[in-house]
Amino acid sequence: MSTLSKAVPQPLAPRMVPREDLNTFRIAQLQFDMAAEFLKLDQGLRQILRTPKRILEVSIPVKQDNGQVKVFTGFRVQHNVARGPAKGGIRYHPSVTLDEVKALAAWMTWKTATVNIPYGGAKGGIICDPKRMSKGELERMTRRYAYEIMPIIGPEKDIPAPDVYTDSQTMAWIMDTYAMVSGEAAPSVVTGKPIPLGGSEGRGDATARGCMYVIEEACKAKKINLRGATVAIQGFGNAGSVAARLLAEKKAKIVAISDSRGGVHNSRGIDPTKALRYKERSGTVVGMPGASRMTNDDLLTMKCDILIPAALENVITLHNADAIKAKIIAEAANGPTTPHADEVLARRGIFLLPDILQNAGGVTVSYFEWAQDLQGYFWSVEDVNAKLQAVMSRAFQTVFETSRKFHTHMRNAAYIVAVGRVADATTTRGLFP
Repeated sequence: MSTLSKAVPQPLAPRMVPREDLNTFRIAQLQFDMAAEFLKLDQGLRQILRTPKRILEVSIPVKQDNGQVKVFTGFRVQHNVARGPAKGGIRYHPSVTLDEVKALAAWMTWKTATVNIPYGGAKGGIICDPKRMSKGELERMTRRYAYEIMPIIGPEKDIPAPDVYTDSQTMAWIMDTYAMVSGEAAPSVVTGKPIPLGGSEGRGDATARGCMYVIEEACKAKKINLRGATVAIQGFGNAGSVAARLLAEKKAKIVAISDSRGGVHNSRGIDPTKALRYKERSGTVVGMPGASRMTNDDLLTMKCDILIPAALENVITLHNADAIKAKIIAEAANGPTTPHADEVLARRGIFLLPDILQNAGGVTVSYFEWAQDLQGYFWSVEDVNAKLQAVMSRAFQTVFETSRKFHTHMRNAAYIVAVGRVADATTTRGLFP
């Protein structure tokens, strides 16, 4: 008589997550391609719009404080100028790559078009570690970089601005270098300058304030009460810390914040002002009194109403998109969510506010600064903020209506709006010669 062996339970195989291409430029190209399909653009126009107009790589020799010379590599990429002069920041970071700068330049093209300001897109970067450099070394590097890219920048050609690890002082050095070499005052050659040198009121808070205005519109559209809404912010730098303060002023509850060293949370709420003071003293929010420690990964997947990724690229991917519990994701950073994650989030009903809309407040007020410099007439902070709110609210409504018209998520809708505007400008201008 035969016997049947008992079935032995087998351990479940680990869930296999498909590998994603996390190259930022290829991601930017894919996002463009999806919009081009919706718009049914012809192949020739697609090639024009997805190809950077100009790429400059420069060698930057700098004398260090110890007397030795070190050579840095810098980039400036102009993606498109069909709608106006190129516009985009300059970042100093050890991980800067040409592909990253190309992607950021493309995103600037679509960002300025999304909010309908008359610029094209550009970006710059230097491969360096600014945390290990003295102020004198940073100044010498900045001035040499400005000199090397000077043939392609200018108030009517390409207007740089601050980005990661650059600030108003960096812009002052670039402006002064341009002025010394050209013999022109040209305050409009850069934006994000100190106010005494032609900077705009409201520029320092602009990215976060624009972020808040879009979140307000999104909450209305999704019938979420911002008062009492729980907010988690990954990245407590300028954009993240100011967004926390502004949202707290609207009576939202900041329940988690983080920086590069980790995060903290408190379900009863975190005071953003106290958190910023603690970070200024200790260099991190980790360890601040009255809050428990958490990882950046845990912050991204915690239960909250609004999640604000305000750090770097590719933090929401196929690996964690299924675990996101926020109702709204507001991208204060550039490129925090991958295209595959976009589809997962949309399928799960999570309302994502894409970077080219969500963080366009900075470039919008940069445009205001440029306009003020060209006129030699400056506005009050109340005027700046009112004009910013009008631009951001109008842009949200346009993108939201487009998402419903095309039955697609908000990123695709923003790209449809932006690519459509740049395509129209390119077609109307025609080809030279």
